[in-house]
Amino acid sequence: MRLTALNERAETIGLKLSQGVAEAKAICPDLDVVEEDPGADRKLLEAIADWCDRYTPLVAIDGKDGLFLDITGCAHLFGGEEALLEDILIRISRLGLDVRGAISSAPGLSWAVARFDESRVIPPEAMEEALAPLPVASLRLGEETVAALQKLGLKQVGDLLAAPRAPLTRRFGAQLLLRLDQAVGLNEEPISPRRPVAQLSVERRLAEPVQAEADILQLAHQLAETLKSGLEGRSVGGRLFELLLFRIDGAVFRIAAGASQPLREPKRIASLFTERFSAVHDDLDAGYGFEIVRLNVLQHAPFDAAQGDFVEEDQQGTSLAAFADRVAARLGPDCLQGFELQESHIPERAVRSMPAVEDILAARRRTGSEYAGHDFSRGERPLRLFRMPEPIETFATEVPDGPPRQFRWRRITHQVLRAEGPERLAAEWWIDKEETPARDYFRIEDEAGHRYWLFRKGLYGQDAAPSWYMHGVFA
Repeated sequence: MRLTALNERAETIGLKLSQGVAEAKAICPDLDVVEEDPGADRKLLEAIADWCDRYTPLVAIDGKDGLFLDITGCAHLFGGEEALLEDILIRISRLGLDVRGAISSAPGLSWAVARFDESRVIPPEAMEEALAPLPVASLRLGEETVAALQKLGLKQVGDLLAAPRAPLTRRFGAQLLLRLDQAVGLNEEPISPRRPVAQLSVERRLAEPVQAEADILQLAHQLAETLKSGLEGRSVGGRLFELLLFRIDGAVFRIAAGASQPLREPKRIASLFTERFSAVHDDLDAGYGFEIVRLNVLQHAPFDAAQGDFVEEDQQGTSLAAFADRVAARLGPDCLQGFELQESHIPERAVRSMPAVEDILAARRRTGSEYAGHDFSRGERPLRLFRMPEPIETFATEVPDGPPRQFRWRRITHQVLRAEGPERLAAEWWIDKEETPARDYFRIEDEAGHRYWLFRKGLYGQDAAPSWYMHGVFA
């Protein structure tokens, strides 16, 4: 067993990473050792990354114990780079964590200074000066490369800056010079954020934290009003919104709500989160309150403005899209299902189920209306169609094309009173007819008045006897 992490006091005693636990306890008999939990460490780092969203949406995780923040265009909101860095370090320290950080024009230089020097801001003209006294390990090189450099007496980055580049490339490969150029800003290094960047975003920093759900929803409505001008300027409407709640103790809550059609109206946007709060009420712990509330637009689409009528405000009904949005926000996007027609005559393959919000959006793209207007004029179809046809036993069947006089389904025998059909349905022309023979469908009514939709698979007079199946039930 070896040490994988040390606190400040353990470093003061003289303990080192990768040192054996037995050796460490011999140096300090009162040493408190806790078993490593990589999963918990990762969750903590992700929670800190979420917390850092208050400074910039471009936050990336670096290894096991680091974060990259792209603060381009954000520093002035916090009084400059030095004030921003000080604010981050103080706030994280108050959470009980030991933290160091650096700000520079190159992520590689910030990484090196944060781990091998003191926390500070490095101006562009002092980048090489700040990097030169640092050890070569600060260039994020492999252990073998670092050991080989040290054997040659190249222990500091300044030794590499002054050395000829061609011999270094031949001896250690192109990776060494790539890391060196990244650290001094000659080679740009992009930061890949861990979360998608919002298309539009508005936030409110509160002087006093809020706890009540009604207050949070009121703030969401105000943010939606602020967001409206930005959506109008881009001629779009929001499809997926996200409400971020930053609690004063560092916890961050993300509440997402989607819409079946692009939205701009603040009241409609706020109503989505009203339903979402009803669904996540038990999981939302306000604690001592939220100090920052932010509303993001994660997805948007072109918005087609339509002229409303003069009594629109007095109408009590709501559109199908608004109803679907409210139900999906509370119960989940899959609670309402719609159906899309497919190019097949076989009933179980003729439609595809999809969330209602997607069905409404697809119908609007096709027809310009929220209603899909599916055409079932090919024949009457049952209200309930089974996912897979169920086999039945038939008796006294009229040969060759007639319906049965009796049939047994689910251990119950039914006497046929009336019958309509047959309606012959065949598979597509490119499908082998032997594998998928034609079906003759009948609408059957029994002596109790119940109506069924059953079919015969195959024809009489062939090598194999036809089989009968129940495929649906009428209302």
